[in-house]
Amino acid sequence: MVIKIVLLIVFFAVMVGVGIYSRKNATNVNDFVLGGRGVGPWLTAFAFGTSYFSSVVFVGYAGQFGWKYGLASTWIGLGNAFIGSLLAWLVLGRRTRIMTQRLDAKTMPEYFGMRFDSKALRVVSSVIAFVFLVPYTASIYNGLSRLFGMAFNIKYEFCLIVMALLTGVYVIVGGYMATAWNDFIQGIIMLFGICAVIAAVLNGQGGFLNAVKELAAISADDVAVPSLQGGQGLLASFFGPDPLNLLGVIVLTSLGTWGLPQMVHKFYAIKDEKAVKTGTVVSTFFAIIISGGCYFLGGFGRLFDCDAIYNADGSIAFDSIVPQMLSTLPDILIGIVIVLVLSASMSTLSSLVLTSSSTLTLDFLKETCIKKMDDKTQLIIMRVLIAFFIILSVVLALNPPTFIAQLMGISWGALAGAFLAPFMYGLYSKKVTKASVWASFIVGVGITVLNMFIKFIASPINAGAIAMLAGLVVVPLVSAVTPKLKKEFVDDIFTCYDEKVTVHKTHSLEE
Repeated sequence: MVIKIVLLIVFFAVMVGVGIYSRKNATNVNDFVLGGRGVGPWLTAFAFGTSYFSSVVFVGYAGQFGWKYGLASTWIGLGNAFIGSLLAWLVLGRRTRIMTQRLDAKTMPEYFGMRFDSKALRVVSSVIAFVFLVPYTASIYNGLSRLFGMAFNIKYEFCLIVMALLTGVYVIVGGYMATAWNDFIQGIIMLFGICAVIAAVLNGQGGFLNAVKELAAISADDVAVPSLQGGQGLLASFFGPDPLNLLGVIVLTSLGTWGLPQMVHKFYAIKDEKAVKTGTVVSTFFAIIISGGCYFLGGFGRLFDCDAIYNADGSIAFDSIVPQMLSTLPDILIGIVIVLVLSASMSTLSSLVLTSSSTLTLDFLKETCIKKMDDKTQLIIMRVLIAFFIILSVVLALNPPTFIAQLMGISWGALAGAFLAPFMYGLYSKKVTKASVWASFIVGVGITVLNMFIKFIASPINAGAIAMLAGLVVVPLVSAVTPKLKKEFVDDIFTCYDEKVTVHKTHSLEE
């Protein structure tokens, strides 16, 4: 217990210290929200990676999908690395930085408003972002508190409030640069921590080969494919017992990052070309280790089948699987795990609260009821809203409507379903219309919300994946039959891509 408490105190002291140190870089709105658009490659890469993965992945997703798909759940981690990180940087990174600087957009709703010349789009997208970031934040608190309960036997409510207070302190004081530096520190902890945990857990099962052998002997008796129920060896197979639903999870958790405001926001703050190239490589490597490691570890969840992972009604408490896997580790490793998950979660939380407060301030309040806000007033309101957002998330997390993975599925499905397609197409095509953006908002939020009540798609994970893919189809179809934006207006925006720059021969062979 002493070891665990000491590790926590050191961790919290560093996080708060970085927040206080970074306060000098948070004196105006641009610095507070974007770090002055001067964030280097390593900080940007780690900020992207640590915002991607939190306790939701480590506790909720790894436990649930590892149980359902066995070792094949590792594909989710690889999808996160190559689709959610590598492709996201290649497709969105550079163009997002160029376009948002041209539009002077600090948030995703502001991008929609400026790119499509619509104040209404800006306001509505800010409301969507704020509403659906709340359940995501609640799911992170939920996962953190479960792990703390396992390690310290502390009440869930107490854990929740302490985590919220600490996150609020360093974000309110230091803004984006505080989150970026803390993300870097937390990312290093995550890399070493996940490797140590995997090695320890597998060693406790007699090593990797023995663990795979034991997993292969378990019958897959609860899979969604009737013909495969009861089959042995499926949980250790290449594609697992339910490849179709596995694909839905890969789509949601990988493609989803392309439309999440807190993820895309990292590209706004990139400093230069070097930051793009280095960030692409580093964030992909980071995702392979962290996400691949989490799902790989979760794939052995069924080896820890015991009474502790079942609810009173006999159903499986998916959020208890990973804590149960870790409960037998030595104290020093449990302390490392706690700091690992804290690092993953607090980095995501800081990104979420900063995104939600800046969006609500700059895109909703400033555009509707408090139109004449100077820079100082905007900073004060953003800091107040950070506190409000944290409180709201804690209230929801105190009585979560469903388990972690479902909360995250609802949040990601609505946000990425609404934003992904118009954001991406808007960076590349002059033909995207205002009506198509509205259509994407309606389809993304509509599918997700209706499915919460009607449940026409059994899994909210699959519903979220379908919402994203639907937007990618809806935007070009609606754009083809609705009025285009004024040609002069769009051409003027796209001139930012035509500016000529001089580069070294190492980057180009042109004379």
